[in-house]
Amino acid sequence: MNRPFEQDIRELLDVPVNRLVAEAQASGAKAIGYTCSYVPEPLIGVAGLVPVRLRAPGVAGTPLADTYLSSVICPYTRSLLEFALDGKLEPLDGWVHTGSCDHLRRFYDNLDYLVKPDFNHMIDLPHKMGAEALQWFADELKQLALGLERHFGVEVGDQQLSDAINTHNQCVDLLTSIGELRKSNAPSITGTDFHTLVTASSVSPKKGMIKRIEKIKAALTGSQEIPKHRARLMLAGSQLDDPGYIGVIESMGGLVVADRLCFGTISGLDRIELTSDPITALARHYLTKASCPRMMENFRDRVKTLIATAKEYRVDGIVVQVMKFCDCWGVEANPLVKALRDAGLPVLRVEREYALTGEEQLKTRIQAFLESIGK
Repeated sequence: MNRPFEQDIRELLDVPVNRLVAEAQASGAKAIGYTCSYVPEPLIGVAGLVPVRLRAPGVAGTPLADTYLSSVICPYTRSLLEFALDGKLEPLDGWVHTGSCDHLRRFYDNLDYLVKPDFNHMIDLPHKMGAEALQWFADELKQLALGLERHFGVEVGDQQLSDAINTHNQCVDLLTSIGELRKSNAPSITGTDFHTLVTASSVSPKKGMIKRIEKIKAALTGSQEIPKHRARLMLAGSQLDDPGYIGVIESMGGLVVADRLCFGTISGLDRIELTSDPITALARHYLTKASCPRMMENFRDRVKTLIATAKEYRVDGIVVQVMKFCDCWGVEANPLVKALRDAGLPVLRVEREYALTGEEQLKTRIQAFLESIGK
């Protein structure tokens, strides 16, 4: 990244609710925190609302949350509850969740019981796809829209949703155009910087980010290639919102040129196909994208997507990272690793905490993996 913009973007990830969100709130907007990729971001990003993907940057431990959540609950949800109980998420004006896993459901329950937010909404999420599931999910989104209108006094009609979807697509198109620079034999952006940009876009007002992304894209056009690397890698797996993890991988010479993460590009940077019925368009988009292992019947689609992306970006190997105690990815990882290896792709599976720890061990694993693939 161009240095002045690099620092500006990185600072947005230092706190759970950043200064751009605070500026929007000072102008009258309401900040809505959300916890999962299945929450339709444009729906909570209509005029007057700002969606904020929830993180717990710098969390050092979860002593408060461990009083209420089991130690075998995923560390992401425990970290969020810790921040909520510690007042670090107090700037939020509302919360929206999906029942995507038992861990997030328990987080919602405890948040509702202990913190008692004025607006705390749970979206029921089907486990299958199809006409009935689509109608169910669309009805759930209509209930959320009604709740937002009643509580925050905003309009969530077809025009407002269409405007929010167009803004979302504009941001997605810009990020995609930068991400495609990683296809080059000599990329001008590292995986760490790109993940920083994508994550910052998830936790900040879209309109404010679009101008910044445009400047970064202009700075990257024609810029010099990054230092040479030993191998092109893809990173796949569960919740990862700390670019520092990718930085550790890249410090060993493994350039991350593609990713499939909750805070990532595969499915996360897909455009939303806008129709005359924006609610149904949102339901179809977020329900049918091949993303989360909770949709067990879509396993083969996820494998095909990863293989196709590996070929498109010419990766030398894939790192599958699984956050400790993540039920969805814990079940997915073994058959996924086998399927990718059967397709002839070298794969390394690693387990990690939510917070960045064990850097030296990760470096050793990455070093050995690169050597095993002849890099």
